[in-house]
Amino acid sequence: MEFIDIILLIIVYLYVILVFIISEKFINNKEFIKRKFVHIMVGNMIFIMPFFTNPLVMVYYLTIPITIGAFLISKYSPFKINNIVSSSGHDLGLVYYAGIWTILIFIFNENLWIVGLAMAPMVYGDGFASLIGEKYGKNKFSLTKDIKSLEGSLAMFIVTFILSYLILMYYSFLNYPIGNINMIVIFIISLIATITEAISFKGLDNLTVPSITAILYFFFMGIS
Repeated sequence: MEFIDIILLIIVYLYVILVFIISEKFINNKEFIKRKFVHIMVGNMIFIMPFFTNPLVMVYYLTIPITIGAFLISKYSPFKINNIVSSSGHDLGLVYYAGIWTILIFIFNENLWIVGLAMAPMVYGDGFASLIGEKYGKNKFSLTKDIKSLEGSLAMFIVTFILSYLILMYYSFLNYPIGNINMIVIFIISLIATITEAISFKGLDNLTVPSITAILYFFFMGIS
């Protein structure tokens, strides 16, 4: 492992620990806000990924350990650990969230921009959809077992579309071979990601949204 990778791992772990400490100690609000704070802030790893010399370092020393840790603080863990962040959402939501990072980085380690684009709807889109939907969501609907709102879904689409474009620009600036940035493709995939989130339930959107988004970008952006 390169020295820079070790430094980056230390930085990321300290950052994640800090995010959890802030969520537990300093956010005096509803429990789901603490969870979404962690959801969004940990997702900023999207912008750190390109600086690892070997992306698989993240898999073996970061995302897999975090996935295991997320399971150990879930209700399915053999150890009963009281934790507001893990208990305020779906039972395995955090496990799915960290696990899909692992899978995507392993598959697309030579095209990390796809990982960034795949996680953007989940990290930022779904995160802000929940916050906006909780505060302003008046038009409720339920396509499955979970209750959503039109306001939340609209927020997810807008945030996903904007952040996906910015992430593409970011990775393009870092000289990743992305090619032409097609706004129509970004629009369509952002819409599909929003629909996927709307029909997913019990935290499965943490798996379905990034998976479908990654597949769509893989084919529509012409990766060989």
